[in-house]
Amino acid sequence: MDVKRTGRIFGWFFIGTFITSIPARILFVHGTGASWTDMHFIPGATSNTSLKVGAILEFGLIFTQIATAVVIYPLVRRQSETVSLGYVTARIMESVFAAIGLMSIISVVGVANSLTSATGVHATAIGASGSSLVNTYEWAFQWGPGLVAGIGNGLMLGYLMYRSALVPPRMAIVGLVGGSLLILSFVLTLFGVYKNGSGPSSLLALPEIVWEAFLGIYCAWKGFRPESPIARAEMALADEGGLRSEGIP
Repeated sequence: MDVKRTGRIFGWFFIGTFITSIPARILFVHGTGASWTDMHFIPGATSNTSLKVGAILEFGLIFTQIATAVVIYPLVRRQSETVSLGYVTARIMESVFAAIGLMSIISVVGVANSLTSATGVHATAIGASGSSLVNTYEWAFQWGPGLVAGIGNGLMLGYLMYRSALVPPRMAIVGLVGGSLLILSFVLTLFGVYKNGSGPSSLLALPEIVWEAFLGIYCAWKGFRPESPIARAEMALADEGGLRSEGIP
């Protein structure tokens, strides 16, 4: 396995999660006519185009999220097979929440279209359905990027990168701290201390954002560090396999 190449592929997939997730969130907020801190369905204010494009980007997010875990699993399992498998599982679960949110928000398009010809009680009922769908998306967003990402990208991936030294260990500490703060923020949001997207929420999410941004840019640029113990072990194994293929004992 080419460790540097694996690191670069991982980095680009991680950057891909930013490229897809942030515009998708912006388009979903714009498409519902709501705001970052108060996502709800506003009859007559929806943009079908924004919701559809956002849904495509959200599907891209699902792909890149799972890819980040699958690409590095064969390497980081040398550090800890249990935690590595846990990271793959966390990425899949985060993608499940993203898929739930995607299906809910794209269904708002049908609700908005139905409202154009509805009146009276029927219109009220359809509007309530729209609110329920947007609410489902918002909770899926909070449980996925708000909780599971803290466990997976923050604690699990931070631990793997710190112990393996595939990236600078000091930076991996930021991931461990960021994951812990993101989980704390989710709990505070769940119990209504503040709203998701508010000032305190953004502040507690900042270390995790810094960690993930650093990880993507660093790995896409440099790849994993070849001086890492598991990188050296992987390269030694590759060299041994090459010698054997040439008939050298």
